[in-house]
Amino acid sequence: MAEVNYSEKLEEVRRIFEGDRFATENGMVIDEIGDHYAKCSVELNERHLNAMGGIMGGVHYTLADFAFAVASNWQSPGTVGLSTTISYIGKVRGRKLIAEAELVKDGRSVNCYHITIKDELGNNCAEVQAVGFRVK
Repeated sequence: MAEVNYSEKLEEVRRIFEGDRFATENGMVIDEIGDHYAKCSVELNERHLNAMGGIMGGVHYTLADFAFAVASNWQSPGTVGLSTTISYIGKVRGRKLIAEAELVKDGRSVNCYHITIKDELGNNCAEVQAVGFRVK
């Protein structure tokens, strides 16, 4: 099997996922891809704040969902989310959130990914489990 040059594929994958408009219009970007893997991030600003001045939980969730979508679909499109569980485990202290989605189990039609979300200072902010269903 031919080895994939992930850095060469990255720009193509970014173009494809520009179609994820909610995520991209809220500043989320794809930083890295790998075999059933994606690292995505978002630079935080005022639009990401909740009424108390913290980062809105939906920012974490959207970033995790985006990383899951990229990791589970960039090599072979057709996976949709079935179930997602998120645990907010720490305060965001930095100005950037980073999500890494990694495959845990790849079944015939169902897969499972673990997504960690940290800020750029290394603080753990959220843990996510996403279960996907392959429709194609």
